[in-house]
Amino acid sequence: MSLALSTLLPAQTTFTLHLDEADKTVSPTLYGLMTEEINYSYEGGLYAQLIRNTSFKEDRNGQQPNPWTPWKSGGPKFWTLADTGASKIAIEQSDGINRANPKSLRWEAARGSRLLNDGYWGFPVRPNEHYNGAFYAKTDGSTPASFTVSLISTDGKTVYASTRVTGIGKTWSRYAFSLSAPASVKATKDTKFCITADEGGKYWLTRATLFPETFNNRPNGLRRDLMTMMRAMHPKFLRFPGGNYVEGNDFRNRFDWKRTIGDPDERPGHMSPWGYPSTDGMGLLEFLEWTEDVGAEPLLAVFAGYTLNGDYVPGDYVDGFVRDALDEIEYVIGDPETKWGAQRVKDGHPAPFPLHYVEIGNEDFFDNSASYPGRFKKFYEAIKAKYPQLQLISTVDAKRMADDAKATGVEGVRYDIIDEHYYRSTADMYRAFHQYDSYDRKGPKIFCGEWASREGEPTTNMNAALGDAAWMAGMERNSDIVVAHCYAPLFVNVNPHGMQWKSDLIGYDALNAYGSPSYYAQCMFAGNVGDRIIPVEVNGVPKMDVKGTKMDQLYYSATRDAKTGKVYLKLVNGGATSVTVTVNNAGAKTGSKGMWTVLKSAKPEDTNSIDHPRNIVPSTSKLKTGKTFKMTLAPYSVNVIAY
Repeated sequence: MSLALSTLLPAQTTFTLHLDEADKTVSPTLYGLMTEEINYSYEGGLYAQLIRNTSFKEDRNGQQPNPWTPWKSGGPKFWTLADTGASKIAIEQSDGINRANPKSLRWEAARGSRLLNDGYWGFPVRPNEHYNGAFYAKTDGSTPASFTVSLISTDGKTVYASTRVTGIGKTWSRYAFSLSAPASVKATKDTKFCITADEGGKYWLTRATLFPETFNNRPNGLRRDLMTMMRAMHPKFLRFPGGNYVEGNDFRNRFDWKRTIGDPDERPGHMSPWGYPSTDGMGLLEFLEWTEDVGAEPLLAVFAGYTLNGDYVPGDYVDGFVRDALDEIEYVIGDPETKWGAQRVKDGHPAPFPLHYVEIGNEDFFDNSASYPGRFKKFYEAIKAKYPQLQLISTVDAKRMADDAKATGVEGVRYDIIDEHYYRSTADMYRAFHQYDSYDRKGPKIFCGEWASREGEPTTNMNAALGDAAWMAGMERNSDIVVAHCYAPLFVNVNPHGMQWKSDLIGYDALNAYGSPSYYAQCMFAGNVGDRIIPVEVNGVPKMDVKGTKMDQLYYSATRDAKTGKVYLKLVNGGATSVTVTVNNAGAKTGSKGMWTVLKSAKPEDTNSIDHPRNIVPSTSKLKTGKTFKMTLAPYSVNVIAY
């Protein structure tokens, strides 16, 4: 739906950039990423492991649809004893490989019986794709057995890749294998993973995994296309574990980082807050290596003694979690001589990671007990004592912190940065364009750790991209006080039942991924920013009518690179009409040749999708600039000019 039902145009619209007054500094960590386990962001998303229910834990008392089934068209789909005539499967509750993985699948198979896994809505098969897999298995037979492992079409008629695994004996062992798709294969996700019993017998299986080629070829690594897309966003930080995933629904299911490091086969996993299990194959080290691979640094969130079901530990009893946070920070930045720094080295990463920001909890403004000031103070004082260089982030605002501290008798609470979250309509983003103009520059600083214009599904439409761009321009203009920001949620699996939250940034299925218009707006903004904020004098901005309310049609930001003098001007036209603007550069020389990148669409509800991923993408052209120049901004457009 168009926001601009009618537009009143003034005679002339001018933007005067006062280049010689660009003395405020753009935060070097302004643009970043935030993610959590939602919308199958890790399992079935960024985490490249393809097999679903690797350790047979998703049984849910016989009610959960089973991704593992014996081959039979229209056969059993639930966790009960399944009998196809040729084979039977059942869950053994206490015959697993270790304490973290106590369950296994008992498979009574005839020769040639097939056991299938549906994956996360299929498996990606591409020409020349290579896969590395493994499983633990044993048999009660007197002679070693063998399986044939393959990727097959959903109807079972086509085998895309296949190999034999031999020597399966009477005790648990891990069997690794590899698969390769031929160059002639047509890309598809309509596939299943198949284990075929080469001999009849009784078998046990657990911890079955399969990885395609990963980004930077990391073992236990991440999906290549999604990592490439994130690198194009030029992130300076990654906020993780992020969101509700930090707290969990209860203490047992918080992000317990010590249970996520080391051998993935010894990680127990836990339930994510959004209704499906996390294997914790993506653990703390994988998060840290993720930051390294996209050129960012970690912004670490630590568990602070409060869970989503409202349970909490009062400040007087939170010391154990404080020690756990100190250990976690030591794992990230500690020298090899420290206990947890040595563990990081043992896990495969000798060098410490960079770290400047630590967030204490997540959205503790939902804590109705007023316990946050007492809990936060314990974390703040302990972390500052050991790591005074770190900036610590509160998840409630200054007034709420003061009110709760007074109510609970907590004195002397200090904090460096406040995390603010905003989910709004595009119209509300326009209204909030000047929000940070009036914030007290004496502090505290602001981290906008979650924000989005919530229009469009599963990913945002062009109207949301316009609201996002206006909001980013407002934050960039005030990046002397706004030190960092990140959109949320970052990912969504677009398959049925893959989405728990609408209006996401990047969509994907098992085979392909695409960026929303908002994604491209972020790439444009983060890839074109200087280190000094240019004051902008604006005259004659037209108004647009939004459901009976007049508001500005144009939104803007300008920055400059202090070393090169290069100027980055950002202009957002949210209206249904084009606008010709005059740009005046005052106080310093600028280049006479610029590059103009535009993201636009004919209608604000236009969008991208898994089937039409490039309906709306940026285009770049040359632009003659100089002391003064004119340009016409297309309707519904995000514009970035670099000169």
